[in-house]
Amino acid sequence: MDPKRQPPGAPDASPESLHEPLVEVFGTKEESEALVVKGLLDSAGIDSVIVSLDAPQEVLPGVGGVVIRVAAEDAEEARRVIDEFRAAPDELAEEDEADDVSGPAA
Repeated sequence: MDPKRQPPGAPDASPESLHEPLVEVFGTKEESEALVVKGLLDSAGIDSVIVSLDAPQEVLPGVGGVVIRVAAEDAEEARRVIDEFRAAPDELAEEDEADDVSGPAA
C-alpha cells in the first residue's frame, strides 16, 4: 500500500494535522469512564485521544487518572456532546420514575 495513500475514512495524517494543539475536554480517575466518553465522541465524529496521567504509585499513591484531548477546533463541540450526555441520565431517571405506576413492591 502506498504510504501516502490512506484508506477512505482514515484520519488525516498530514504533517500539519499531526502538530495541531490538543485541548483537554474531559478528565477522570476511571479509565472505563474515559473509554465511554471517547466512544461517545467517536460516534459524534470527533477524533480524540486518551492520555494517561498515572504517576508512580510508590512515589505518589492515589495520584493520576486519564484525560481526553481533542483538536482545538473540536473542543467546543466535544464539550457540548459530553455535557448533553451527562444531562441525559438524569432526564432518563426522571422519566423512568414518572413511568413507574406499579407502586411500591409488595
